[in-house]
Amino acid sequence: MRDLRRSLVRILLGILLPALLLAAWWWSTDVAHLFTENQLPPPQRLLSALRELNRQGDYSRHLLASLRRVAFGFGAGAGIGVVLGTLVGLSKTLERIVDPTLQGLRSVPSLAWVPFLLLWLGIDEGPKITLIAIGAFFPVYINLVSGIRQVDRKLVEVGEIFVLNTRERVAQIFLPAAVPYAMTGLRIGLGQAWLFLVAAELIASTRGLGFLLIDGQNNLRPDLMLVSILTLALLGKSADSLLRLLESKLLGWSDTFGERR
Repeated sequence: MRDLRRSLVRILLGILLPALLLAAWWWSTDVAHLFTENQLPPPQRLLSALRELNRQGDYSRHLLASLRRVAFGFGAGAGIGVVLGTLVGLSKTLERIVDPTLQGLRSVPSLAWVPFLLLWLGIDEGPKITLIAIGAFFPVYINLVSGIRQVDRKLVEVGEIFVLNTRERVAQIFLPAAVPYAMTGLRIGLGQAWLFLVAAELIASTRGLGFLLIDGQNNLRPDLMLVSILTLALLGKSADSLLRLLESKLLGWSDTFGERR
């Protein structure tokens, strides 16, 4: 009963600010008329736009296209980030070879990749998924390298005492100790994937939430723009919540300040 009460309190606290923002949005548009409909449409206009999109079948088409791109892009970028981050974290030599170049590439703005991805991969799904993968890769890679480098030296010495080989030390010492860093990298990388999605769907796209956002801008439809933005926010929050749930399962053994309730 006590746990149920705590869960309800957490849920209520989580929806408090969105509810206040929704109330302020309604008041500023429907009551005080601080904005025109072309500046900030009222909530009911968004519901009308959403019904219109559903009636035409466009909303599900845009939603599924974006979900598919993020799933493939994040999966590829995070997977490469985990493998390369582990290798670089374990090898100083590999770090000296690879890391300077990757840190330079990390500073390149996302839109700067678009012309080259179009030249190399055409205008189909390839460049979109690749751009999302680039966005997801760097947070995972950087956090995992940092996590492996922060492993307690005493744990490594214990592995040496028990004569663990390299594979056993990686599996039993380095990776478990780096899980908190890896999960942080995955959460940031997933957030980056949603951010890069909009840039990716600028690439000759005819469907997707990013396309819906740009289409609303081009046609002076702020209601469509807000439908796209709010959908992206809800999807991003839902995906992050799933990763946080996974994180709590993987780190159930930890006894940290963050575990206090």
